[in-house]
This record gives sequence, C-alpha cells and structure tokens, in this order.
Amino acid sequence: MNKAKIYPQGGIKEMMAIALPMVVSSACDTVMIFTDRLFLSRLNPELMNAAMSGGLTSFMMMSFFLGLIGYSTALVAQYFGAGKKNKSAVVVTQAMVIALVAYPVILLCRPLAFLLFNNSGISSAQMASQTIYFNILLSAVIFSLFRCVFSSFFSGIGKTKIVMKASLFAMFMNVFLNYILIYGKLGLPALGIRGAAYGTILGSISGLAILMWGYFKKENRDEYHIRQSFCFDKETMGKLLRFGYPAGAEMFFNILAFNIMVMIFYSCGPVAATAATIVFNWDMVSFIPLIGVEIGVTSLVGRYMGAQNPQIAERSVLSGIKMGVVYSSIILVLFLGFPEILVNFFKPDEATEIFEQARPLAVFMVRWACLYVLIEAVIVALTGALRGAGDSFWAMALSVGLHWSLVPILYVLLKVFGFSVKVGWIVLIATFFIFSFFIYLRYKSGNWKKIKMVPDENEILANIHDDFHERADL
Repeated sequence: MNKAKIYPQGGIKEMMAIALPMVVSSACDTVMIFTDRLFLSRLNPELMNAAMSGGLTSFMMMSFFLGLIGYSTALVAQYFGAGKKNKSAVVVTQAMVIALVAYPVILLCRPLAFLLFNNSGISSAQMASQTIYFNILLSAVIFSLFRCVFSSFFSGIGKTKIVMKASLFAMFMNVFLNYILIYGKLGLPALGIRGAAYGTILGSISGLAILMWGYFKKENRDEYHIRQSFCFDKETMGKLLRFGYPAGAEMFFNILAFNIMVMIFYSCGPVAATAATIVFNWDMVSFIPLIGVEIGVTSLVGRYMGAQNPQIAERSVLSGIKMGVVYSSIILVLFLGFPEILVNFFKPDEATEIFEQARPLAVFMVRWACLYVLIEAVIVALTGALRGAGDSFWAMALSVGLHWSLVPILYVLLKVFGFSVKVGWIVLIATFFIFSFFIYLRYKSGNWKKIKMVPDENEILANIHDDFHERADL
C-alpha cells in the first residue's frame, strides 16, 4: 500500500512526505555548489568568481534539456494518478532517449559559451580559470541529464526518499573529494579549480548510481513493467515534448538571463564581482531548496489532476505554500539579522584588498535580499501548480518575461547611466515584486484546473464511440 494514502489528501502531511525529501535533496545540491565556491574563496576571490560563472554557464548549456526531461515528473505523476503505472516507465524511456540525443548537441554548442565569455568584460585572470572549470563540467553533463531522468520518475510516483538518499551521498562525496582535490590532501597534488570540477562530477556520478539501482531493482521492474517499457512510444514522447518544451525553454532562457546579469555585475570590476558572487551564493541557499517544494507541488497536482480531482490539487498548492514560507522565514531572519556573518563565510585565508572592499557592498545586498524571500516561496508553489496541471506555457511566459525584463534594466542602470550596484540591486528586487503579481493572477484565474493531459476511461470510450459513428456515416 502506498504510504502517502494514510495522509489526508492534499494536506500538509502528504506534502511533507513528498516534498521534504526533495527539499533535502535540493539542499544537498546547494551544498555541493556552495562548497566548490567556499573552498575556492579560501584561495582567491577570483577563483570563486570563476567557479560561479563557469558553473552557471555549464548548467545553462544543458538547462533546456534538464527542464524538458524534468517535466516527466508531472507526466509520470499523471499516469500514476490515473492508475497506469506501466506508462510511467514508458515516460522514463522517452526521457532517456532525449538525454542521449541532447549530449552531443550540448557539446556542439560549446563555442556559444566562449562567445558569451569573450564579450562579458571579465578580467583575464578570471577568464582562464573560468574556461577550465566550464570545459571539465560540460564534458560530463550526460551524468546530470540521466540523474534528472531517474530523479523525475521517483518524484512523480511520490517515492522521494531515494532521491534524498542519492543526493545526500552525492553531497558527502562531493565535499570530501573537493577538499582533497582542491587543496591536495592525502598525498595528492593540489588541483585548485580543476579539483573542484572533478569533485562535482564524481559526486554526481555517485548519486546517479543510487538512483539507477533503485529504478532497476526487481520490485520496481515488476511493479512498473520496466522491461516492456524499452521502446519508442510516439504518443508519450509527443506529450513529453509538447508539455515539456515550455519548461525546458523557461529554464534555458531564465538561466541565460541570470548568467548575463551576473556578467553585467562582473563587468563592473572585481569588487562588484566578488560582492555579487557572495550574494548569489546565499541567494542560492534561499532558493534552491524551494525547488523541492515546487517538485512536491508539481507531483501532487499532477497526481490529483490525473485522478480528475482539482479540489484536492488546489489544497496541495496551499500546503506547498505553507511549507515554503516556513523555510523562507528562517532565511529572512538570517539575511536581515546576520548579513555580516554570512558575508564573512567567504573571507580568504589571507586578507585581500578585493574582499575588504567588497564586504560592505555584499552586506548591503544580502540585507536587501530579505525583502523577496517570502514572495519567492509563494511563487515557487504557484509555478509548480501550473506545471503539474499542464499549464506550462503560461508558467514559462511569465517566468521568462520576469528574467528578461531584468537584463535590460540592469544594463541601462549600471552601464548606460552609471548608477551604483546598490541602486541596480534595489531596482531588481522591485521588478521581481511586480512580475510575481502576474504569476498570482494566472493561478487565481483557475484555467489550470481545466487542462487534461491524461484522458479518463469514459472520455476514451466516448471518443471511440464518436469515431465509430463517423466511420459508419461515411
């Protein structure tokens, strides 16, 4: 019996049973990224900045396919809610096909990243390290794509504990290997930023191994008819592409816009770059765990919409909001009350003029960031609801619209009119508030409740009946 059935449907306990492991899983991914930059900051602020920009660009290169593959969470959940478990495994096979096709495409697009680097105005010292880090990570994106495939399956069927376990193991491996490889411990040479990249890859591979073990073990093979799922299914692939491409496009364009914004800050000099890197590291801590809440909402909304129960789907959204606000309230207190301590986490072992000049700017930016953390928790849950129900185009349009409005605003403020980084940061936060209201309006309209990705049996029989009479008339 599915353990989730003992909880009130759509309630906070059911949401926590699915979302909490995903929050922990997302937090583990945060720790992996955070650790790379934290360890490198002890050596040199520019190495930390290089890891931020190089890692972000590597993620951007695969983000479309991660978003597309990740939408299989909603499709798996809808088939699972409709009682079609065998089709859930078919979704996974189609996602694996996409991952295999995506890998060479991503590698072929490498020159586009170099074009972005060369026009970013970044210092030559940072550029050299950034390119090394980017190249190593990009060569191994296939492991991240497959990790997304299997993670999405378990998220869709509500068995998120194995995703959490895989992420915890990957995190511990990453932190351990980073420490050894970056600093040259246990008799190994100090590899610096190369070691950070290798540690990240090896940690990701270890997490993937656990997910694959869980997917292919006998009980799971038998329950979901996995052996029979290894075939190309035109209908399922069509649904995954149709409903998933907006999620993929959204992720790609959002990460591209964010990457450009980071580089605009970086082009203002090493002091602004260091302050921005510190703030975006802590912003990542506030945001990425909320992705776990979004996945939980997407999974439950998808499940209950597949079961033709929009009322319980809506209750699940409210539960996700409550869960996200609790976490974000803790972040708000940290950002508002202890910004100096948070900034000093990234203080180099040997004092540098760049860090000392960046410290007061970073403190200012962290403190102002507390204004949007609670709104962020609500918007993440609402976006997850839209995706889970199949209203992915509007989720994409609103999110992409927000990010790409920020790019010209920041550029004009900092590069055309020459305003300070502080002014640019405050205006970005204000713009986020405005666009968040439009996402709320789309959710409130209720159009997402009318979308049906998986027809019920009565609709299928009705379609067959209508088709029979149309043929008879002919």
